[in-house]
Formats: sequence, structure tokens, C-alpha cells
Amino acid sequence: MSVEPTLDEGVVGLGVPLTFHHVCFVVDDVEHAEAYLTKFGIGPWRDYPPLDEYIELDVPDREAFLQHIYRVADLGDIQIQLCQPAQRPSPQRTFLEDRGPGVFQVGFAVPDVDRAQASAAVQGFDHVLAGRRADGSGFVYLDTLAALGTHLVARQTPGDHH
Repeated sequence: MSVEPTLDEGVVGLGVPLTFHHVCFVVDDVEHAEAYLTKFGIGPWRDYPPLDEYIELDVPDREAFLQHIYRVADLGDIQIQLCQPAQRPSPQRTFLEDRGPGVFQVGFAVPDVDRAQASAAVQGFDHVLAGRRADGSGFVYLDTLAALGTHLVARQTPGDHH
């Protein structure tokens, strides 16, 4: 996925407005985690949209990405996500094996994920995962794990066009 960093001089941050969107926990057993959080009052839960909607992927292993199981619940304006990683090698699987269950990523909605990804590159952020749907919506996971203990994600929701 090539996003050319062509931005105005002096752009700070990702060059687009950020809105807090979600927290994603990587877990061993998504059903157990869902039941646990339901007891806490979070729910109802639903499946994340099909991962094969991402027609363009920059991930280490496409098959591993497509085998992850995601469940989501809305809590006011914030989404809680659960990810049970595939058994195949992936950043999510590595995080779970190295650190145990925890917050793998914190997501921010942006109006233009391509601009956010290009701006991140200009700011010196590498990315570890990226994907786009046919309508141009999608995500980019920034490589912030060493600095923050989690990945920061810019995501554009389907239907949000720039």
C-alpha cells in the first residue's frame, strides 16, 4: 500500500482531526472475554464486519489477518473491540504470546485515512498494518508499541468520504 506523503510544510500530527473511536483488547478466548465484559455491563456484542472487505492489505500474513475473530460493542460513542488472533504468526498473536491479554490498539476516527497515513510517515511513524476497502475507508496501525505499550490506529469508517 503506497501512500505518498505529499503534505504542506508545517503539518503537525496526522494532519486530520482525530476523534476517539475504540479500544481493542487482544484475548485468548473472545467468547470468555465477551461474557466477562457483559457482566461488567458492556454489550450487546456483534461481529466486526467481514475482514475480507479489505481489498488492499499491507499485513505480514493475509491469511492470519483474515482468520482473526473480532467482536465489538458500543459504549456511548466509544467502541470496545475484542480480537482473538489466529494461530498463525501476526502482530496480534505476537502481542498475546509476549504480553498476555491486553490493549493491542487504541483507535481514532479520521475523515481521510490516506492523508493520516501520509502525515504519520512525514512525522516519522512507521506502520505495522494497513488496509483499505473498495470505498477507500480503512485503517493504519502505527508502530507505537515500544513507546506506548499499544498501537495507535487511524481508521476511516465506510461512508465517511473526504
